[in-house]
Amino acid sequence: MSARRPGRFDVAMFNGGRGGAHIARRLLRTPGAGLTLLINGYDNGLSTGALRRYLPGMLGPSDFRKNLALHLDAADPGQAALLAVLEHRLPPGTTAGDLSRLVDALADSGRVPPERAGLAAFAGTEASTEVKASIGLEASAGLEAFAALPRRARAAIAADLAAFRHRLDQDPGGLDLGDCALGNLVFAGAHLRSGGDFNAAVRACARTFRTPARLLNVTSGENAYLAALKENGRLLADEADLVAPQDCSAVTDLFLLREPMTARDRAELEGRPAERIRRTLAGRAAAVSPNPEALAAIREADLIVYGPGTPHSSLCPSYLTPGVADAIETGRAAAKVFVVNLREDHDVQGLSAAGLVDLTLAYLGDPLNERGTITHVLCHRDGTSRPGVPAPPGLADGGTFAGARWIIADLEDPERPGTHCGHRVTAILARLAGHPAVPCEVALAAAG
Repeated sequence: MSARRPGRFDVAMFNGGRGGAHIARRLLRTPGAGLTLLINGYDNGLSTGALRRYLPGMLGPSDFRKNLALHLDAADPGQAALLAVLEHRLPPGTTAGDLSRLVDALADSGRVPPERAGLAAFAGTEASTEVKASIGLEASAGLEAFAALPRRARAAIAADLAAFRHRLDQDPGGLDLGDCALGNLVFAGAHLRSGGDFNAAVRACARTFRTPARLLNVTSGENAYLAALKENGRLLADEADLVAPQDCSAVTDLFLLREPMTARDRAELEGRPAERIRRTLAGRAAAVSPNPEALAAIREADLIVYGPGTPHSSLCPSYLTPGVADAIETGRAAAKVFVVNLREDHDVQGLSAAGLVDLTLAYLGDPLNERGTITHVLCHRDGTSRPGVPAPPGLADGGTFAGARWIIADLEDPERPGTHCGHRVTAILARLAGHPAVPCEVALAAAG
C-alpha cells in the first residue's frame, strides 16, 4: 500500500448518476483531492434498456455518461460542446440516415459553419431540468455548439459514432433512435471499437471528455441485469421497476441476473410464492468479478464516501461486487462516510436515515458494523429549509448510532432545494480526512 502524499487526500466515492453530483463536482475543485468514482452499469431503463438489447453483452452507459459531465463548464465554448454531445437526445423519428448526417457534420464541424454543416436540424439539447440548473445549460443551447469541439475530442466522438453507425447499417430497424442520448451512442461506439470491452470503453470516453475524475466500473465488465423481490412477494423485474413508483413494502432481495427477464418470465413468476421466486432468480445469477483497479482505489483511499442516490438501483448493487467489502475493511481509509439522502426514493419508502445505514451495512456483509465499514454518517438536520430523511430520534450532533459517529447539519443547497450543498458536505468530508481544504464555517463547526 503506497504512502499518503503530503497535502493530498484520495477519495473513493460510490456514486450513481445524479444523486451525488454536487458533492463529486465540489470534490473535483478541492485542492489536493484526488477523486475516484465507483459506478455500476446495471441501468436498464427506457432508451438505455433498448440500447442494451440492441447490443447484447453491453452494460448500461447512462451513469458513466452523467459523471463525465461533472467537470464541464457551460461558459467555456469547448466544454459546452462536450456537454452538448453528452446530453443531447435525438428527437422522435430520428432515422439511421439522420444519424449518419449528424456524424458527418460532427466530423466537419471544426471546418464548416454549423448552419452549413447540417447541425441546425439537431438544435435543442434535451438535458433534464436538474442538469440544466446544475451546470448552467440553457434550453436554447443547440448542437451548433459542436463547432467548438476540441479537435481531438471531435475526432474521437466522430469515430465512436461512426462505429455505432456501421453497426446500425447492419440492422437499421433494430433500434428506435428517438430519445437516445447521443452520449450513450458515443459509449456504444467506443464499446464496439474496443471489441466489446466495456471498461476499455469507459477509459476511452474518459479521455475523450477530459474528466479529471478517475471513473471506474466496480466490476470487470461482465454483463448483468438487476431484479428484486419485495417483502410482500412482489417481483421487480428490472432496474426500471426499481426506480419507478411502487408500494411501500420493503425490498428484501436484490439479484444480478445473467439475462434480462422477459415478459414470459414475469408472467410465470408473478403471483408465485416468494421462496419459489427467490430460488428461481438465484439460479439465474450472473457471475461478476471485481475490477482490480476499483479494489485498489478503495484500498488506497484516505476517505471512502458512500454517496447519496437511489439505493437499490445505483448503490447497493455495487456493494454486492465480490471483494469490495474486504477492500473497504483492509484499506487505509480512517474515515468511511455515509451521506444520507435528502429525500425519499421509491425503493426505500419510509426508511429513516438509520434504516438506510443498516441497508448499506447489510449489503456490505457487516450488519452490526463490527468491521468499521461506516465510521461517520452525514445527515440533514430536520427543521431547516425542508426536512430530510429523519435521523434517529434524540440523536445529538456528534453522537454515536449503529457504531458510527453522526454529524447532523443543514446539508441542503439553498439555491437547489432537495439537493446536497457540495460546498458544505465537502468541507466536512475534507475535515474528516484530515485535510480541511475548503473552509466553510457552518460545516466545519458541524464536523466538530
